Amino acid sequence: MSLAPRAVLVHRTTEYEELVARHGTHGQAAFFLASRGRDIEEVAGRHRRARRALAEVTAAVPLTWRQARVERADLDRFLFAPEDVVVVVGQDGLVANAAKYLTGQRVIGIDADPGRNPGVLVRHRPRDAAKLLPAGTAVDELTMVEAVADDTQRLVALNEIYLGTPGHQTARYRLGLDGDGGAAEAQASSGVLVGTGTGATGWLRSVWQERGGRLALPSPTEDRLVWFVREAWPSPATGTSLVAGELGVSSALTVTVESDRLIAFGDGIETDALQLTWGQTVRVGVCGQRLRLAC
Repeated sequence: MSLAPRAVLVHRTTEYEELVARHGTHGQAAFFLASRGRDIEEVAGRHRRARRALAEVTAAVPLTWRQARVERADLDRFLFAPEDVVVVVGQDGLVANAAKYLTGQRVIGIDADPGRNPGVLVRHRPRDAAKLLPAGTAVDELTMVEAVADDTQRLVALNEIYLGTPGHQTARYRLGLDGDGGAAEAQASSGVLVGTGTGATGWLRSVWQERGGRLALPSPTEDRLVWFVREAWPSPATGTSLVAGELGVSSALTVTVESDRLIAFGDGIETDALQLTWGQTVRVGVCGQRLRLAC
């Protein structure tokens, strides 16, 4: 007998909950915010909307289904099952946070605070959950990026992967391009950013605009990535000729570490990063898996 589907509701601690946990009581949190010119009612209002959205989505799960909840901080310890339907209730970034831990499960993005989020990934309202949960609803298959180190460490991200130093200081490495005649260059920079069409709405776009927008950004479902070297420094030992480009499914960026320590992290989560030391090589390219996001 097969198991009933499981709805996994992904959410995050609200700013209000974090403030009360830090300061002890609502009153003390209100005093702290007032001393900085803010009104706690604004924060509490967002908290109430987030909790109402989570309660409405929970009520929409069919009675015959199983349910689980996971907070953002616990995603790296949660075991997702193949039959799960993952319902992310929160902000666009929360979908990206969950994506790296999934392996093809259908994802439904629910906007907990309409009008505040862009709605790129949390495309639906809490009232839509009941009709979206059953199988058969259409999905977009969003391209992801992966980094694989020579010691088998692997990292997947929906928006972008950053390679550099933990403090975003000068990183030294040798950058190479697969499928481009073996082009390679020793560089010193503040890091390398490799991103997808989904990431082109965030951090990647800011770098792209700074460079004058000469590269065509990919669409979220396109099997193409773009990459940028941030603030490459020219010197007798380091160059600046390889600072931006595109990657298709048959190409990749290789970075060989020439610093004591570099890291690679995805979608802004520095606490879950590849740890790279002198001489190691990491390969970054299009990931074979996709995020299956409900349209």
